[in-house]
Amino acid sequence: MWFKNLSIFRLTEHFALSSAELELKLESLLFRPCGNHEEFTFGWTSPIGKSSGQLVHSANGFMMLCGKKEERVLPAAVVNELVQEKILETEDQHGRKLSKKERATIKDELIFELLPKAFTFSRKIYAYIDPTGSWLIVDAASAKAAEDLLSLLRKSLGSLPVIPIKTLEKPSAIMTQWLLSNQAPDDVTVEDECELRSPDEEGGIIRCKRHDLALPEIKNHLDAGKEVIKLAISWADRLSFIIDENLSVKRLRFLDLIQQQVADIETDNSAEQFDADFSIMSMELANFLPRLVELFGGENKA
Repeated sequence: MWFKNLSIFRLTEHFALSSAELELKLESLLFRPCGNHEEFTFGWTSPIGKSSGQLVHSANGFMMLCGKKEERVLPAAVVNELVQEKILETEDQHGRKLSKKERATIKDELIFELLPKAFTFSRKIYAYIDPTGSWLIVDAASAKAAEDLLSLLRKSLGSLPVIPIKTLEKPSAIMTQWLLSNQAPDDVTVEDECELRSPDEEGGIIRCKRHDLALPEIKNHLDAGKEVIKLAISWADRLSFIIDENLSVKRLRFLDLIQQQVADIETDNSAEQFDADFSIMSMELANFLPRLVELFGGENKA
């Protein structure tokens, strides 16, 4: 359950729903498996899993949600091969080339025929709402996955006043300065991974992993005009992650200080463990997120 990625959104209005009221809203879009001819379905499921039927898990005022998406797998290469075979067969029968519309119809009919036979796979997207801090955090590695979850929540609620978090300073400019000066804030430790991009039209990219970022070769790239668009850092010996130019957090790890808190809590079952993990994680992130914004000049509320 520990979040591995953070797509960070600001609630622009007070979130007034209680967990019980939110639960009722989510029930209108419960997850269900794909029908025979559906390419995918997406709906709400219990964050805890099969051991609980609750769609909202609350702890210390934070509310955890979970969207589940099931998709049918039709490999494009297989579909295209079968479509071409069907087109050639049909053209031989009619003694003429098929039009673009006829080719598209063959493809649609073939997909309709294949869908019920296709395997399915599912994935879950977790998120939580912090009404006090006015945050909505999605554990998503891509902007599309985060937007999928937000769209589902928007459908359930009717509206969702959220925007991606923005700061007064460009994250890339601040991170570039950290490497140029070989100096970061006291609670930030620059680690051994970064991605640099040239601002020109070609946009050449340099990726460094397991590399001393204080070496002259890195500074040479920066002096030549490249900017830091991804940087591995740790914060206050509590969190380790990659931060990018859009303030998205990737590969988040909760370090020993936090893991020790988890180890000190005795639980009797998976539901209690989930609750303990969520409580610790959400409180930790509630402390971290304001500092993250502060590192890049404060929040841009314009």
